[in-house]
Amino acid sequence: MSTAAVTDKLPSSLRSARLPKWSPWAIAAGSVVVAVGIGAGAGLSNKVEWGLIAALLFLFATFAIATKVEGKRQAKDRLATSLVWVAFLLAVIPLVSLIWTTVKRGVKVLDPYFLTHSMGVVADSEPGGGIYHAIIGSLEQVGLATLIGAPIGVLTAVYLVEYGRGGLAKAVTFFVDVMTGIPSIVAGLFILSLMLMFDMQPFGFAGSLALAILMMPVVVRSTEEMLKLVPNELREASLALGVPKWRTILKVVLPTSIGGITTGIMLAIARIAGETAPILLLVWGNSFINNNPFSGAQQALPLYIYQQYANSSGSTAAYDRAWAASLTLIAFVMILNLVARGIARWKAPKTGR
Repeated sequence: MSTAAVTDKLPSSLRSARLPKWSPWAIAAGSVVVAVGIGAGAGLSNKVEWGLIAALLFLFATFAIATKVEGKRQAKDRLATSLVWVAFLLAVIPLVSLIWTTVKRGVKVLDPYFLTHSMGVVADSEPGGGIYHAIIGSLEQVGLATLIGAPIGVLTAVYLVEYGRGGLAKAVTFFVDVMTGIPSIVAGLFILSLMLMFDMQPFGFAGSLALAILMMPVVVRSTEEMLKLVPNELREASLALGVPKWRTILKVVLPTSIGGITTGIMLAIARIAGETAPILLLVWGNSFINNNPFSGAQQALPLYIYQQYANSSGSTAAYDRAWAASLTLIAFVMILNLVARGIARWKAPKTGR
């Protein structure tokens, strides 16, 4: 007689009990109801406190019920799974709330007029105006920073992976690690000190230099990891054919990892697009359109948002413009991330069945 047949004839009481699939949802609903009751009874007006109470009740109830029905071993597994879900919700709920608030308040003035006009002679406390000058400034400053930071970052990563040996490579790696966590204001102060040495006035390119400093370590780290994923067999095969090492890197290594490198650069651009401190120090802001980043003060989206809040004097119009500019900046970063994901999938190696 087969094992399956013997198992089928065993009494049902000997089989391990299992909670139904809908049990987590029922436990979660019950936890929310109990948490609302506790919060209302204790006079807690903050909904965040209610949510934390519900999360703790959910974890405790899941472990207790699973221990009673399925045993302690399975209860630990369910507790770990519940912790993952609770952590996920704790991360997602603030993000969803932020996006919802930004969209809700940003769409009030976000229209073609707002995107195609500058503040010009409009005071910060008056209605009207737009962010065209800030969009131009951000695109030019971030674009120039990318032209500076991306090539330097990629070449540094190529040196560390392909050529780096000894003390110099260790020193470069150390300073890259240090620069990864450098505050943005420090990069701005460094460029500002150079500007004061040469008696220079604020201009857009100075902000690009500070943004490039912040961008380079991110590009170095991401590119370095992508280059390490390239199989050594590809390098060895190319070198065995008599191809010089520099040509192997250019024709074999970089094309193989180009998808990951591009994704890292896109993420680095998204990281610097929202920086405000170095722009405030080096660019200063401008209510009028300035298409020349090498002469005169410019505007940028993060700085525009800050100035609308700081100089609003309680004006509703300034607050609405700040929220609309925030929504535009979020959309810009989201588009960059979507482009990075698309490039990564497009350049990912195709595996046949």
